[in-house]
Amino acid sequence: EARLVQSGGGSVQPGGSLRLSCAASGVRFDDLSIGWFRQAPGKERQGVSCIRISDGSIWYRDSVKGRFTITSDNVKNTVYLQMNSLKPEDSDVYYCGPGCAENYEYDYWGQGTQVTVSS
Repeated sequence: EARLVQSGGGSVQPGGSLRLSCAASGVRFDDLSIGWFRQAPGKERQGVSCIRISDGSIWYRDSVKGRFTITSDNVKNTVYLQMNSLKPEDSDVYYCGPGCAENYEYDYWGQGTQVTVSS
């Protein structure tokens, strides 16, 4: 059974940093793209960043470029999202999914983790 298990997140002051992890199991990691998405209650899901494991191709949302870094550890089957210089508007529930498309309902997702940026 394919699964994504998230860890990380939490609360931080503006300008702070957090790291999210997304560990994949039950699926061939090299075949995946792993996307990070965020969604606030009542709002549409936004793509934040995505990495294609096979060749390392990466995409970032414009608003996080230069602040967020996505990486993969192909031994641990885990993708990380390092978030630096966090802003209050980055506050959301973050999810990882097995792809990069914003509006696609994947069969499985990470469980979601709250990121709160507040002074």
